[in-house]
Amino acid sequence: MDSQTVVGIVVGTLFVAGLVGALIPWIPGPLFILIGVLVWAVATQFAVIGVGRLVILITLALTTLLVNFVAGPIGARRSGGSRWAVAGAIVGALAGVFFGPFGLVIGPVVGAVAGEMLRGGDVERSLRTGVGALIGMVAGIAADFVISVAMIGLFLWWIWRV
Repeated sequence: MDSQTVVGIVVGTLFVAGLVGALIPWIPGPLFILIGVLVWAVATQFAVIGVGRLVILITLALTTLLVNFVAGPIGARRSGGSRWAVAGAIVGALAGVFFGPFGLVIGPVVGAVAGEMLRGGDVERSLRTGVGALIGMVAGIAADFVISVAMIGLFLWWIWRV
């Protein structure tokens, strides 16, 4: 097997891991994709994937981090939650880090409900806020996946145009 084939297999494996990671909180999917692109760039002496294109992909990966962090709080706020619910969703997301993928999804939901309850909200409004946080988290995961697919699409577009 020649070195180009090995590099292609490694990059493809990293891309698949990146797509799976985009769907599972805690696994940094776009980071795997970036590593795959970097492996390709180094193996080809940056012939097609140069610094400018790497900056584009790094920006997209950083965007997924931002989206994942704010998705739950935005969902809580858009569902009628107060600033307390938003703060609770943020605290829940930070606490959820310690409980793996499940904690990252459930943490903002529990935090939003708790924040709204602490504010003095009724149970129905608090639960609606929690559902909003969950919808926000799911939307964030979907955005993460779409951006990851776009990163791979750009990479393939760039290397196949040569």
